[in-house]
Amino acid sequence: MDPTRSYSTALRAEQSALTRARIIDAARTSFTEQGYLGSTLAGIARDAGVSVQTVYNVLGGKALLLKTVYDITLAGDDEPIPMAQRPIVQAVLLAPTGRECLARYAEMGRVLAERVLALASMLLAQAATGDPDLRAFADTIESERAVGAAATARHVADRFGLRDGVDTQMAQDILWALTAPDLADRLVNRRRWGWDRFQFWLGTAMADALLRPGG
Repeated sequence: MDPTRSYSTALRAEQSALTRARIIDAARTSFTEQGYLGSTLAGIARDAGVSVQTVYNVLGGKALLLKTVYDITLAGDDEPIPMAQRPIVQAVLLAPTGRECLARYAEMGRVLAERVLALASMLLAQAATGDPDLRAFADTIESERAVGAAATARHVADRFGLRDGVDTQMAQDILWALTAPDLADRLVNRRRWGWDRFQFWLGTAMADALLRPGG
């Protein structure tokens, strides 16, 4: 193997990764501060120090860029790790009691919400304008949250049991509603609860709604 060619390939890969990271950082700032509708690829490209064509080549159009920014922000430092293998998910699955399980689920909800609340609040609000790209993305986010809520509801039902009058579908709906970004925004930001109080309340509310007394 030609060491010069190998070095050149590695250098190009590093430069591509740095370019991608600059574009994502610039897009995250723009989407958060100016909203999706107020952001332009030209502005994002300028802030990232690249051409608009480079943005297209590396990450695609504005809608794809928003999804990439959201997914990476949501994943945080755990980006390369599959969701089921992340410590915060394992803590939910391995909790010894129903209340501990839902307390850990509330912690996970708090961690994820802290990462993406600004983005999520922006896109859900602007999706109400009827923009088709934002509406489709908002629907995707809500569907992904529903999948996570369904998995947790099944786990709680199978391992700990649900209170009388609550079936798995109802448990899923309750978890999905309580972990909605707009609820976190209302209590943490508008009512100034702070994240610690919100996390404790969320875990308690989920447990009281789903579990049998003493469960």
